[in-house]
Amino acid sequence: MKPRAVISAALGLQIALDVLLVALVGLAVGSRWAEALSAGGLDAGAWGALACGLGLLLVYGVGRSRINVRDTAVDAPRGAWWPVGAWVAALIAGWALLLLLTPVALWIAFPLMFLEMHVLGPRRGIVAVAATTACAIGGAILGGQQLVGSILGPTFGGLVAIAVVLGFETIVRESQGRQELIDDLVRTRADLAASEREAAVATERERLAREIHDTLAQGFSSIELLLRAADTALAEVEAPGAFAEGAPGPTAARTARGYVTRSRLAAQQNLAEARRFVRDLAPADLESATLVGALERVADRTALAAGGGLAVTVEASGQPHPLPATVETALLRIAQSALANVVQHAGATRAAVTLSFLGDAVALDVVDDGRGFDPLALRAPHPTPEGGSAVGQVERGDGATGAATPPPRSGFGLTAMRSRVAELGGTFSLESSPGEGTALAVHLPLDPQETR
Repeated sequence: MKPRAVISAALGLQIALDVLLVALVGLAVGSRWAEALSAGGLDAGAWGALACGLGLLLVYGVGRSRINVRDTAVDAPRGAWWPVGAWVAALIAGWALLLLLTPVALWIAFPLMFLEMHVLGPRRGIVAVAATTACAIGGAILGGQQLVGSILGPTFGGLVAIAVVLGFETIVRESQGRQELIDDLVRTRADLAASEREAAVATERERLAREIHDTLAQGFSSIELLLRAADTALAEVEAPGAFAEGAPGPTAARTARGYVTRSRLAAQQNLAEARRFVRDLAPADLESATLVGALERVADRTALAAGGGLAVTVEASGQPHPLPATVETALLRIAQSALANVVQHAGATRAAVTLSFLGDAVALDVVDDGRGFDPLALRAPHPTPEGGSAVGQVERGDGATGAATPPPRSGFGLTAMRSRVAELGGTFSLESSPGEGTALAVHLPLDPQETR
């Protein structure tokens, strides 16, 4: 599409060309009539000039109504002999006849040259301009004008017409090129904005998935384990003779009630986490305690959810100090998810959480003595966010290494951990072997200038 300024300029030039042609034809016919009247009366030449002038205007008007001169693209194929070529030839013929009757018609050559260049294109247009120039020179010489002027005037006019039309079309092409570039930039910006929106949606979706997995999903898992234990205890209560003397009925009833109470507390904690999650607040454990204290709370809840069969310890090394909120939240969520995996999959009796303050970095290690697994048998790694350096390495007991990913049945846990670490520019590693437990290690760099 042409820019609006170019369209307006083309329209103005075409109207000026129309007016100029009509005026020059009228001038030529009028001068011939004035000459005849001054000589004593209208003669055949005067009437012939009128007929030629009207015929020329008629041919021009018909062609203008049939041929779209102004909207012809400068880079479109032009110069077809029909109907454009025939129209131009008819105009030249009519003008040549008028030129034979009155030398004033010589001036009509100049608007014709502009028209020929535009509608016929650079190559055929120049040929038509050359033919028009030759006719103009011949008419001027036959009209008794000086030889030098008869040659230089039409020649100069033809060169000017060629230069002006070619220059204008060059400007049009450049304008069209700029408009196409602007259109491409607009489309590119729209595509980029759409891509950024999609990326933002994907990032937010991943963040929400991690938060849900590390809070609500783990809480529901704990509730499910506690209720399963309560169901087992209730089965003993419902057994025949459960309340006979020395039978386990009363003890089993108290045990079941304890599991139900723990389930209710876990549900309350889950509800509180959900409300804080909706309000986009920090984890509740970090609101009233340090990171070490929050890890100890998570460890206590994990041991409680395991029904007493798992001992969880928390240790801190180095000089504890406040960490950026994003780092503390990530470490707490990773520890929650890792300990939940220990309860659900490891079958461990002991788990140790170690938080190490290393000055310009912080490290988190979660180790258990569970059944372990073969990391090399896992599926291909899930891609981490661009720009992170979480390598996600796993190491088997025999020293072989590979990409760390959760087992097909374990879902989102390890993938979410790696994503959290990658976003903070840290490293993530996992070591495990069947029957030898699992060790998870996270290392996050710290910015000395960043404060909580």
